[in-house]
This record gives sequence, structure tokens and C-alpha cells, in this order.
Amino acid sequence: MDQYQELHAPFRPRAARLMTVFLGVLTVAGAAAIIVTLPRMEGVVFGPADQAGTAVLALGICWFLYRQGAVAARPGERGMVVRNIIHTREVEWAEILAVNFGDGAPWVQLDLSDGGTLAVMAIQRADGEHGRAEARRLATLVALHEKR
Repeated sequence: MDQYQELHAPFRPRAARLMTVFLGVLTVAGAAAIIVTLPRMEGVVFGPADQAGTAVLALGICWFLYRQGAVAARPGERGMVVRNIIHTREVEWAEILAVNFGDGAPWVQLDLSDGGTLAVMAIQRADGEHGRAEARRLATLVALHEKR
């Protein structure tokens, strides 16, 4: 991979992605165990509606975990697509005024030209030095595209 491709590689969290896989497996296994074992236990009333509710709850949790695991920021020539848990937004390089990762913030914040901020959950403090290096890489990208 050349230097341009490395610099423009997608941003993705590490710790959060590992945790989402672990918690997803735990959720599915736990829901399956509840659905299978509770109806067989003596003195426990756990019918089909309860089983369906447990399955729906597990699916909701897995959906949320999927969204957390899919968090990413993809830089391109014109700007960057930032996919957070709920919202996805595309910003042009010219809209980004500053990259902030200080004061114990859990993830990078972008100061935007419209006066707002945008969280970039793909670059997280939980990733330690990797997160700090990714914040520096994003700041480098912003500075690089600012000169064009």
C-alpha cells in the first residue's frame, strides 16, 4: 500500500469492534439458553410469547451492537463519510476547521465551518496510542486537503 492509500485508509475503532463481537456472541448464546431452558424448568411459566419477546430483545441488542461495530470514517478526495451509531454524514474537507481529541473526550470531535461539531466515533480514546495516532492522521488529512 502506498503512502496515499495508507493516509486515506478508513478509520475504525479496535476495542469497540472486538467488544461488539464478544457481546453479540454472548447475547445470542444467552437468549438461546433462556429460550430453550426456561420453558423446561419446573414451576416456571415461560411460554411462546416470552420466548418471542426474548428473541426480539436479543435481535435489538444485536442490531445495536452491529451499528457500534460498523462505526467508521472513510476519507476520500472531496471529504469524509462519518458513520456513527445512528447517523451517517458526509463532510467536505473545506468544512472541517479543526480536529479535537483532548480533555478526556471518548472520541474525536470535528469543528465545522457551520459552527457545529461532529463526533467521529471511529477514532476512540479506548484504543490508546492507536486512537491518538489515528487522530493525528486525520489532522494530517485535514491539513493536506486544506492546502488544495
